[in-house]
Amino acid sequence: MIRKLPMPDPEIRTIAFVSLGCPKNLVDSERMLGLLAGDGLVLTPQAEEADAIIINTCGFLEASKTESMGEIHRAIELKKKGKCRRVVVAGCLVQRHKTDLLAEAPGIDRLVGVFDREHIVEAVRSTGKALGDGHFLGKYHDLSRRLAVEAKIDPDAKQTKTSRLPVFEDDRGRLRLTPRHYAFVRLSEGCNQGCAFCTIPSIRGPMRSKPPEHILAEARELAADGAVELNLIGQDTTSYGTDIGYAAGLAGLLKTLDRQLTDVNWLRLMYAYPSCFTDEMIHALADSPRMVKYIDMPLQHINDRMLAIMKRRVTRNQIETLLEKLRKWIPGITIRTTFIAGAPGETDAEHRELVEFVRDFGFDMMGVFPYSAEPGTPMGKMDGQISEEVKKSRVEDLMLAQQQVAFAKAREKIGQTVEVLIDRTAGKEGRWIGRTAGQAPEIDSVIHVEGANLHAGKIVTTRVFGSDGYDLLSKVPRLRSLRVIA
Repeated sequence: MIRKLPMPDPEIRTIAFVSLGCPKNLVDSERMLGLLAGDGLVLTPQAEEADAIIINTCGFLEASKTESMGEIHRAIELKKKGKCRRVVVAGCLVQRHKTDLLAEAPGIDRLVGVFDREHIVEAVRSTGKALGDGHFLGKYHDLSRRLAVEAKIDPDAKQTKTSRLPVFEDDRGRLRLTPRHYAFVRLSEGCNQGCAFCTIPSIRGPMRSKPPEHILAEARELAADGAVELNLIGQDTTSYGTDIGYAAGLAGLLKTLDRQLTDVNWLRLMYAYPSCFTDEMIHALADSPRMVKYIDMPLQHINDRMLAIMKRRVTRNQIETLLEKLRKWIPGITIRTTFIAGAPGETDAEHRELVEFVRDFGFDMMGVFPYSAEPGTPMGKMDGQISEEVKKSRVEDLMLAQQQVAFAKAREKIGQTVEVLIDRTAGKEGRWIGRTAGQAPEIDSVIHVEGANLHAGKIVTTRVFGSDGYDLLSKVPRLRSLRVIA
């Protein structure tokens, strides 16, 4: 049976777009915005002035769902008041809960799953009611489940069978939401790790790496648009290439990007998985001049029993050995991590072990999440769930331990000369906010810069003269020439 598509609505001319969640979701938002702008739709920052409001949701944690539902209900209220004509909900929350969302928010006009982002223009512009037959959820809305079956994921296998996997996501043609001078490059989508607390495989499907030549093409497009810093992302960047038979793996890709992206100054590796991080990867990071000496490696815990419960497939000894190698082989490297506090069954002693580890190792950057019992995950069904009050207390313990470390590290940098990428003005003449190579955008601390003739996208040499908590304070020396990259 041939389905007739709804006719386009000529009254939809302007859109407001809300992007929630992680950088991977941000890339999806930018791709959808590129498609919408290419079709002639005009983006407005004022939701009250938009004909359609699009919310690209995050559904990773219960807190993410709460935030997403808040934005959805605000958009529906505007529609009830006649301020907009259409509310479109896209992204992870749609993929995870599908048409169940309609029971919670019946004012939604269209649902667009993560595998259907290329149909966003059709979803926004079309007339008629398309929710009942699932058209704009798309024929791909159950793709994550099908992919998991076809890929025959084996967490202990070195390579995933990929005979029938679909093409990778093409992230070119984006209308970027980041400042012009930095961007995110997705190396892969989905994940094969199977951590017991995580919903990503059920939402995004198994891992699907982009071919190296496609990553290069996307990176060059971003560089041509003004990006001097590219942040390499994925659910698990460390396993890059294992699903497509790319023997050189992540180490080979980093060397290729470093060698060929001559217009890019900083390449930053994010979302590395500890059990898969090899010596070759460390050497590639150390020997590639464009790769900043920074690694983002979520560890989640340090106690062996908790790591086993989480299905992390790594031990404390292995983690410590890897961290020692990183610091020994790459002097001055910045190491960022994240931990989960209050996972089911975590004892007071195991929590104290993690706090002591944080104090002793001295991470440069660290984040902590309270454990969230997510439906459909093995840990969500476990006995021994911990109260919210205890989880909050454990988060505070970890963050206070890290605060002492981070404040001390900031003070140690006083007197050093560092290169800074200027991000934005601080609101006063001659005052700017930027980042060193050891500070990733949007998640880490910043450095305040005093200097003249600066602008976003410049890389300048500054001298650190103080610290303010996590942040650094610096000045551009008057007699030193500026290194300008813009």
